[in-house]
Amino acid sequence: MSPRIRPATVADLAAIRRIYAREVEHGTSSYEWTVPDADEMARRWQAIVDAGYPYLAAEFDGHVAGYAYASAYRAREGYRWAVEDSVYVDADSQGRGIGRALLSALISRCEALGYRCMVAVIGDATNAASIALHERLGFRVAGRFPALGRKHERWLENVQMLRPLGPADADSSDPPLPARD
Repeated sequence: MSPRIRPATVADLAAIRRIYAREVEHGTSSYEWTVPDADEMARRWQAIVDAGYPYLAAEFDGHVAGYAYASAYRAREGYRWAVEDSVYVDADSQGRGIGRALLSALISRCEALGYRCMVAVIGDATNAASIALHERLGFRVAGRFPALGRKHERWLENVQMLRPLGPADADSSDPPLPARD
């Protein structure tokens, strides 16, 4: 059974918050220490959607089993063709291809919007599953930052990975601005 990938809606936010809360409390994919409340999660979702970036939900076995979104890699104008991906899968649904389906769909949508590069910021170098997922979908390690952040009473090595999108850097002409939904 494959997950159904679709745009996330307001109705998905409780499940999205639950998935994210587990990662904040027990994982190292996010450097947040405190779980955002429902209003803050709604504000974040709305800001990404309003900016025209894709925000996706994965339905599996009748519930939201994961989510993914793209956001600005950096705020400066020269970075507007680059996006950062975020992918989270419910702990009970991991190992079922949900992360791959979400990230594949996110890559496709970002290419269709005209983005030329996707950056993955892996919160901890020991997150082998996230690194492997990104490698399977064409990302390569672009940098490692030892002791960049601290969580759960230990220093974390941050891994950044990079994947070209669409024509990427095939030419030096001034590309059109990415289309936003």
